Amino acid sequence: MNVLNTTSRKRETYEVQLEYSLLWECALGIAAVTNSPLIKTLEKPQEYWEQVKSSISDDLLNHLATVEEKNTWKSLLQLLHQEEFTEIKHFISYITELSETDLKYICLPFIGQKYDEIRLRAAIGQHVAATELMTLTKDNPFFPTYIEFICDVNAAYLKEHLIAVMKGWFEQVIKNEKPEEVTTYLKTDLESKIHMSKRMSPEALVEWATGGIIYLPEPSIGRVLLIPQYVYRPWNIEADIEGTKVFYYPIANESIFPNKPHIPNNFLVLRYKALGDEVRLRMIKLLYENTLTLQDITNELDIAKSTVHHHLKILRSARLVEIVNGVYCLKKNALKSLPKEMEQYLNPR
Repeated sequence: MNVLNTTSRKRETYEVQLEYSLLWECALGIAAVTNSPLIKTLEKPQEYWEQVKSSISDDLLNHLATVEEKNTWKSLLQLLHQEEFTEIKHFISYITELSETDLKYICLPFIGQKYDEIRLRAAIGQHVAATELMTLTKDNPFFPTYIEFICDVNAAYLKEHLIAVMKGWFEQVIKNEKPEEVTTYLKTDLESKIHMSKRMSPEALVEWATGGIIYLPEPSIGRVLLIPQYVYRPWNIEADIEGTKVFYYPIANESIFPNKPHIPNNFLVLRYKALGDEVRLRMIKLLYENTLTLQDITNELDIAKSTVHHHLKILRSARLVEIVNGVYCLKKNALKSLPKEMEQYLNPR
């Protein structure tokens, strides 16, 4: 793990760390293939996922069905955060040796330090605590049913399932897809983020790495962990562990084509394209001065609302503009980081 940024200011920012491993890629691949509503939006075409499913064993398919039904991909990610695992055998050995209580406690989601006693009581089998944890997470689309499953499931079966799906995916998918190549992509991207960390604040680095996510410091969060991933592109995945905000972020184009140094980052292209238009530059100017509604912008520019909406969509896809509480806002940090991104592209060393 590499510490990229620390601060001497008092709780005004956080430190950023980077970590990469094929095991993250393995767990995120399992999460991707079992997310039916989202799979069509992934960069890898649906044909790829169908081919993967047709090439793996029936046993692995059955375990993937369980992952999709019970969301146990979350368990894999939670467990991977416990140590810096570099080999699948070490991860399997770690799971095997866990006690029932420790296994369930780790698999249950962290929702804040003040609720961790409830999490522990739920892990040891207290039904009231499990119900309370489910109530606390009721706004999450899958946490309540996931928590119920983890609390009720036989620990021996849970271990068998997690080991089988992780080992199966690693052996039958990861190993058959040029793992050395993927490792190079991940490492290259990590090194580029380390390089940029010398030119950016922690907040700007997070926004640049994730393609536009603004994560402001929180009192209980001392660090942000950035984990580059290839399999879930173009999406970011967020998670919380104690004291840490995690972003599994999509690696940049130039990390995938290391032998083609002239290929720019996708967001760099989108942003300069978005700015290369008079109407959109006028919108940028308006939003630099104030947040505005769609109608406000339409009135100011005196053009058709449908045209305004089209241009705003382009600015949003470039992560230069966002909607907050029903109004359009300029992402000023994204604009400020453009010269640094261009410098990184022109002179990556």
